[in-house]
Amino acid sequence: MSQEASIDHRGAFEAIERILNRGGEPDEVLRAVLEALHARGVVSAKVRFAQNGRLLDGPSVGEGEGIVLPVVFGGVEVGSLKLAVSDVAFAQRVATLISPYVLRRETGSR
Repeated sequence: MSQEASIDHRGAFEAIERILNRGGEPDEVLRAVLEALHARGVVSAKVRFAQNGRLLDGPSVGEGEGIVLPVVFGGVEVGSLKLAVSDVAFAQRVATLISPYVLRRETGSR
């Protein structure tokens, strides 16, 4: 994760906020968030959805190792987020921001 210094954290959060404010279908929003992270220096990112006690693959960008965090909404784990970063606080904030869309995708609600 030596490319950590090249990640534009501030730009990533600004882009994520714009995407979330636009809203849309969960898959489209999550894919746009991952692409925004990738464009700002995150080498790889992946979302997985909790379903029937298993994690199912969701959108992803890039390839590589990373930290994996649960995505929690309302105290319930609704999925996971894998980011090729070493900044846990950054990854946790991203997981929190996307949690409503992971929940919507996981439950199929609109």
